[in-house]
Amino acid sequence: MKKTISIKIAKYINDMAPEEIYDLLEIPPVADMGDFSLPCFTMAKKFRKAPAQIAVELKEQIEKNGDETGFTRIQAVNGYLNFFLNRKEYMQEILSGAIREDYGTGTKGAGKVICMDYSSPNIAKNFHVGHLRTTIIGNSLYKIYAKLGYQIVRINHLGDWGTQFGKLIVAYRKWSSRELVEEKGIEELLRIYVLFNAEAEKDPVLNDEARAWFAEMEKGNPEALALWEWFKEISMVDFARVYRLLGVDFDFYTGESFYMDKVPAVVAELKQKGLLEESEGTNIVSLEQYEMPPCLITKKDGSSIYHSRDLAAVLYRQQEYHFDKCLYVTGMEQKLHFAQVFKVIELMGYEWHRELIHVPYGLVSLEGAKLSTRTGNIIYAEDILKESIKRAMEIIEQKNPVLPEKEQTAEKVGVGAIIFHDLYNQRIKNVSFSWENVLNFDGASGPYVQYTYARAGSILRKAQAEGKESIDARLLTTQAEYELVKVIDRYPEKIKEAAERFEPFILARYAIELAAAFNKFYQDCPILTAAAGVKTARLGLTGLARKIIRETMGLLGIECPEAM
Repeated sequence: MKKTISIKIAKYINDMAPEEIYDLLEIPPVADMGDFSLPCFTMAKKFRKAPAQIAVELKEQIEKNGDETGFTRIQAVNGYLNFFLNRKEYMQEILSGAIREDYGTGTKGAGKVICMDYSSPNIAKNFHVGHLRTTIIGNSLYKIYAKLGYQIVRINHLGDWGTQFGKLIVAYRKWSSRELVEEKGIEELLRIYVLFNAEAEKDPVLNDEARAWFAEMEKGNPEALALWEWFKEISMVDFARVYRLLGVDFDFYTGESFYMDKVPAVVAELKQKGLLEESEGTNIVSLEQYEMPPCLITKKDGSSIYHSRDLAAVLYRQQEYHFDKCLYVTGMEQKLHFAQVFKVIELMGYEWHRELIHVPYGLVSLEGAKLSTRTGNIIYAEDILKESIKRAMEIIEQKNPVLPEKEQTAEKVGVGAIIFHDLYNQRIKNVSFSWENVLNFDGASGPYVQYTYARAGSILRKAQAEGKESIDARLLTTQAEYELVKVIDRYPEKIKEAAERFEPFILARYAIELAAAFNKFYQDCPILTAAAGVKTARLGLTGLARKIIRETMGLLGIECPEAM
């Protein structure tokens, strides 16, 4: 309907495209002000007229040419052009489209490839709450883009190379043993890593030893690589448990080590294109004229670094997958790193540098302190998820102890609460982790939306209906029914907006809006006791709302239990 209105208005404004008008259209805060409204204030300077005059003239032109079809009235008030829809026509049009299985599915991405780099935990370190953010945001964006028809290549760029492994080898040889690591797994690896950093503060020579061991890894030292492979295997078992709980999977687990043999070709190309410079024994690409520090390519000992490995990775991905876009879902603190990498790709002459996109997110803190594996101030992701599941089970035992499949339901609710809490706000905002916020099961929460879905399913089961029938909009006459249909109408638009802005929170907010509209409809409109025709129409609307709630939560990476 916004498109229809935009096209109508554009016919009377020579210098504005329908897309510009579409972006200006608003949904008024109260029904008395119409269903859609065009504020004319931004046009005032352009057309040298008062906003109120613009609104009146547009209204007169639309009515003069008979373009008010589909509206019961058009109103010009204080610089706003308000449109009141013909409700029955509008509702029938929306509902007939919304009951289709492919409602909300787009074709914008047909034939296009997006590479997505997300999650990327560090080997030999626990998967902590900070890693949850990239995993949850990335997984939701993957589902959103897939819904719009894109082919997605999901890449887990594991942190499995670098000086930290030199540190770990030194720590293992000094303070641990095979027996301890086999007994305690990643917990022991983390213990000795934290211990190394504490001891290195007192004895900087330890850092030299670590760098030397990493250099041995790069040279192919069998002892160093055998320890590294072992640490990696232990870590992957730990990560797999977390990914199973989150319902997350990847197409490729190609970490930094995968690109090691590709770094020399990057160095050679940079040299051949006159971009490589020597600086105090290191190789760099100078970015001074772009007001950025130099991009370090190789260290003094000749070993690679994050920049060179990321350059090798992006060149490989373009060659292998021919992506149209490549997204990096990482913390805001890596903004400069990716700005440097993307700028070097541009300087190398690759036009597709414009399609390299950093999707940053805010930090996760524990009572204001940044999480860090160097100090051990961490919360483990698996512990959070299991604690949330446990608390969900306690609520089920209190409120519905005879619920079938309690364990599965508790897992969906507990994990869903964590995911929804993360995605409910803009990704760039910092998250202060606290159980009070994460496990708020009232109001704007995942469990609230899940319960709404379960309630709708209960109604349909009682009526022995699937809710997939065609819906006769002529029988839906209440304000609550109309408002619910209006929210359903916005579903495809919200998916596209979330994709364009790389913002899953748009769909999380929409899920709350949809659940609230359904619950208002449920309270105001008897369903099972309504007259036959009305009952059928309301059951159809119930089934439709339920389907879209499930799909919206699915795009966030959250499952909805059938009963709660």
